[in-house]
Amino acid sequence: MGDMVGSIGIIGVSEGNGHPFSYSAIVNGYSQEGLANSGWSGIYDYVRRRHASEFGLGGWKVTHAWTQEPETTRKLCEACLIETAVDDYHEFLGKVDAVIVARDDFESHFEMAIPFLKAGMPVFVDKPLSLDVGQLRELKPYLESGQLMSCSGMRYARELDEPRSNFASYGKIKLMRGTIVLSWEKYGVHMLDAVLGMPTPRPVAVRMLPVGHASAVIRFEDESLLQIDALGDAARSFHVEMFGTERNGAFDITDNFSMFRRMLWEFTTSISSGKPAIPAERTLEIMRVLIAGRTSCKESREVRLDEIAI
Repeated sequence: MGDMVGSIGIIGVSEGNGHPFSYSAIVNGYSQEGLANSGWSGIYDYVRRRHASEFGLGGWKVTHAWTQEPETTRKLCEACLIETAVDDYHEFLGKVDAVIVARDDFESHFEMAIPFLKAGMPVFVDKPLSLDVGQLRELKPYLESGQLMSCSGMRYARELDEPRSNFASYGKIKLMRGTIVLSWEKYGVHMLDAVLGMPTPRPVAVRMLPVGHASAVIRFEDESLLQIDALGDAARSFHVEMFGTERNGAFDITDNFSMFRRMLWEFTTSISSGKPAIPAERTLEIMRVLIAGRTSCKESREVRLDEIAI
């Protein structure tokens, strides 16, 4: 598939997550009327502000769609110019070249991805990949071979281009902070991908603080600190702060379209190259941090990442 031409099957939806609509619109373009009537007004608003040149990914097209609700599948196909709605996502086998599992209910990811991985197909799984150690062990070879990719789009946030490319100019980083909304399990991964997409030291341990929202203190191997606060039901915040010996920086991440487009480009490019877009160990490290945070919450202690063998 070196010519970057192929068909994609997309699996959706989970509550409150419009990724099947945004991802498909970025790849295929969209119907003004269909997307306006899709029930995802926020996606329609940011998509319609983009220039026509920003849509499309080489010769790739989302050609098949499945969601657990036939009416939602119909709306998705109409909004994003998808030719074929299927009654069962297993019908993608033999019909498409790659699959996107565009849901953030991580409990379903393994079951949905594994038939395609076993069939040798490239698969992108929405964040977080899985918080089950047994499942992650089984998925590890697919991450290592580049057949499987999973991350948050915030790994490619446009607003973090400057610190990603000029990380050393901050000097020794003493403290990094990230604030997000909703839960640690589903949204902590946004900040972990955003921060660990920079050339940071390795995280070694996690402690959840005994406060009213999920607040994780992540210790790096050089004894610097990353604090991530998942604020639950709160005003929208995707915010990163960096405090170094030479410079400080603060970044609000708001441009969903660009991060999603870059992420999908990375996925299709990795199919073409046959190489992982993200080192497997980094993806697994982020899952370890999420699992360690969950364990810390239950056991009221610092949890080392090396306790979690994947």
